[in-house]
Amino acid sequence: MPGRDITHLPNRATKFLFVLALAVLYAIPRAPVLAQTAPAPNDSRPVANSPTAPAQPSTPVQPNTPATSAATQQEQNSPKSEQGVFVFRKDVDEVLLHATVIDDHQHIVTDLDRDAFTVFEDGKPQSILYCHHEDIPVAMGIVIDNSGSMREKRAKVNQAALNLVRSSNPKDEVFIVNFNDEYYLDQDFTNDLLKLRDALEKIDARGGTALYDAVVASADHLKRNARLEKKVLFVVTDGEDNASSETLEQAVKHLQEENSPSVYAIGILGEEEHPKRAKRALEIIAQRTGGIAFFPKTLDEVNAISRTIAGDIRSQYAIGYKPTNARANGGFRMVKVEAKAKGHGKLMVRTKSGYYAGGRSAASASR
Repeated sequence: MPGRDITHLPNRATKFLFVLALAVLYAIPRAPVLAQTAPAPNDSRPVANSPTAPAQPSTPVQPNTPATSAATQQEQNSPKSEQGVFVFRKDVDEVLLHATVIDDHQHIVTDLDRDAFTVFEDGKPQSILYCHHEDIPVAMGIVIDNSGSMREKRAKVNQAALNLVRSSNPKDEVFIVNFNDEYYLDQDFTNDLLKLRDALEKIDARGGTALYDAVVASADHLKRNARLEKKVLFVVTDGEDNASSETLEQAVKHLQEENSPSVYAIGILGEEEHPKRAKRALEIIAQRTGGIAFFPKTLDEVNAISRTIAGDIRSQYAIGYKPTNARANGGFRMVKVEAKAKGHGKLMVRTKSGYYAGGRSAASASR
């Protein structure tokens, strides 16, 4: 499997450009999701004035070293804005969870304090260092199925994706990946709606569905290049993966590595056997990463769902704890968060179900 950095591999336009060059015609290159070498570290945002110019990679924020005083722990772990970039000042030994709390009426709860939460890792309660409820910007990848079956659906899906961005924090940084049996970065990190719209309109609806490959590669781009701590993937597809080199199990393990994104998915599926398997795959990916999978009955529901997702992302708690089992010991850790508070009935907390401590998962290490 080739490396997943995003800026240097030849893209699918290469062969097309070669043919057109023979005819002395001009073609527009598209940036691929995969590349063999690391991104150049000197630029943090796309520099193109035209949506047709290739996007540049973003530069990751260097980790911050917090003060260790217990008296200042809460302030040190509050989200800060440094030159317009929100980061969490957390110790390297801490685990940061993003969690959504839902009551028994399916309403999002946003008024809880730290004492309302209990975090369990491998069944053992952990000491919570900090808990914040703030609408902080996120780094988001919008990953859209561009296979042949999506041709008639893309207009409404594209509009829903743009409305997701409009309903989100205006300081979010977003990139666009379109995929069929291959996958391409058609716009790197930006909050410019016009650039995002242009990238979504690069429709080439054909071929198969390499969903797992596209999701894993997009997650890698977030981990390597996002300037923001909180990370999300928004995925829309209408069928079962039939073209990936990754398996579902490998993709899920990759998404459970530290610093991986939550996945929110929309499956525009039918009722036959293949979509049932596709539904199960999306449910597993979303549940294991702390996101949600939606399955609208009609295409007209997609727009409302995108706004629901935006609200969910903006209503989360950031919960930090230091594991009693040192992260250096490695291995997979099961995570569960519970919440109880006066004035509320039964509360459900949605967050990632676990993580691989101390480095890459076994699935990644084997590649």
